[in-house]
Amino acid sequence: MYTYTDFDKQFVRQRAAQFRDQLERNLAGTLSDDDFRALRLQNGWYIQRHAPMARIAVPYGELSSTQLRMLARIAREFDRGYAHFTTRQNCQFNWIPLPKSADVMELLASVHMHGIQTSGNCIRNITSDCFAGVAADEIVDPRPYCEILRQWSTLHPEFAFLPRKFKIAVSGAHEDRAAIAWHDIGLQLLKNEAGEIGFKVLAGGGMGRTPVIGSVMHEFLPWQQILVFIEAIVRVYNRYGRRDNMYKARIKILVKAEGQKFVDDVHAEFRNILERDLDGAAHLITQAEFDRVAASFRLPAGVVPQPSSRLHVPADAPLGFKRWMERNVHSHQIAGYRAVTLSLKRPGQAPGDVTDAQMELAADIADRFSAGELRVSHDQNLVLPWVREADLLAVWEAARAASFATPNIGLLTDMIACPGGDFCALANARSIPIAAAITERFDDLDELYDIGDIDLHISGCINSCGHHHSGHIGILGVDKDGSEWYQVTLGGLDGSAISGGSQPGKVIGPSFAAEEVADVIEAVIDTYRHQRAASERFIDTVKRIGLDPFKSAANAQRRTTAQAAA
Repeated sequence: MYTYTDFDKQFVRQRAAQFRDQLERNLAGTLSDDDFRALRLQNGWYIQRHAPMARIAVPYGELSSTQLRMLARIAREFDRGYAHFTTRQNCQFNWIPLPKSADVMELLASVHMHGIQTSGNCIRNITSDCFAGVAADEIVDPRPYCEILRQWSTLHPEFAFLPRKFKIAVSGAHEDRAAIAWHDIGLQLLKNEAGEIGFKVLAGGGMGRTPVIGSVMHEFLPWQQILVFIEAIVRVYNRYGRRDNMYKARIKILVKAEGQKFVDDVHAEFRNILERDLDGAAHLITQAEFDRVAASFRLPAGVVPQPSSRLHVPADAPLGFKRWMERNVHSHQIAGYRAVTLSLKRPGQAPGDVTDAQMELAADIADRFSAGELRVSHDQNLVLPWVREADLLAVWEAARAASFATPNIGLLTDMIACPGGDFCALANARSIPIAAAITERFDDLDELYDIGDIDLHISGCINSCGHHHSGHIGILGVDKDGSEWYQVTLGGLDGSAISGGSQPGKVIGPSFAAEEVADVIEAVIDTYRHQRAASERFIDTVKRIGLDPFKSAANAQRRTTAQAAA
């Protein structure tokens, strides 16, 4: 993990002190709410439907056990005993009183955390693959580049007031687990035939009202130039992006409208920056700077390759352990090690939610079995990146005792969901009750395993925080005459090579009432089970037979539900 320098430590402490002064002046009435609003948003403090919401940055998803224990303490002492992990690898609290916000910022700073740029029209938290540095299919470890991007973009004076928020995701593996094509800028690390490292650069991706897949800006950019090229992209966006309409202000609208002209303008700005670099002002990454940052991402102490042996699960092992090994345990690039997903999807808790006690237990498990390190995944789970194969049974037992061992990773109940209308002032409908109804409906593991791999994503509004566009099944909350209704989409792809790229799902039929949604999802699943070919996954069946059979089944179920209600 990245080790904070003295400068980093001083920076976050000073930021916390600065915020305390701003807060005290606001509470005293000498700093107006309007003036304070911009200042608190720059530090991740929102005012939501019922209370302030704090968004804490977890850069590229890396989290130490010490940091997780501090999040647990904040949940216990300042919130209502839980936190929520998001698709962008952040941690959110929903009930912290604003007068206590400065206390929370000081506690975060003490463990090298903050909420800087988790809100506002700026470059947000840099996200990446939750298996970065350990994935067996990794081409290049993206973490040093993510950290350099984080340092460069934090409080960048030119990009503090962009037309809209700006999100960057980085992947360094063959399999894209960071959904890079759905971001304002998506970066794919590559090696050419000569073994040189570079980036494939995408820009203009995004969800929301207009889902757009990112366009290629550069096929192979030398890694030393990545900050300069990103600077060129954001400058062109900053110069020409719309500021008169917040719904058309994202870079995706500009890229879609301008097409090749946008690409040409970026390359022209890129050349101008390099040509004007007479005094070394261009942000080229030197080998020395890369090596300084990369030194933080060496193997943790005590992690050494183990004697190679084929992982064997005894035939008489518990069924729960066998299923957990199949679903929650992942291949690793270090011999004798595995990565393990701690599932945050269980009946009775919203997807991504975790209590203070569970965070403490997860930190304990990380200390015992994963060099004190965890990751936050795009799918709203926690990951242990450094688990010895010899410890897997003990890890399963500890995870089961802490309620993290649900063997459902990649299955229907391993769903993504935003907090929705229960918390968010922007939401049109609630997400959590829909997630709960589907989890309750599909509570049989045998059935889940028969259904197989499905990405189910739920958003409470068109802002798409639950990434419904990219779900094999997507559910979107909509307002209909003051009531909560839900659109269902099929065929979305998040960018993984296994699923076949990136694309938004398509709506099947009109919106459904809340009480109909679980029935509709069951009808869709039943259609798949009747139509699938041998060993065919849900998304492949959708591609092969099209949407019409699913649409017919969903609408028929709607009529059946209406008749039963009558």
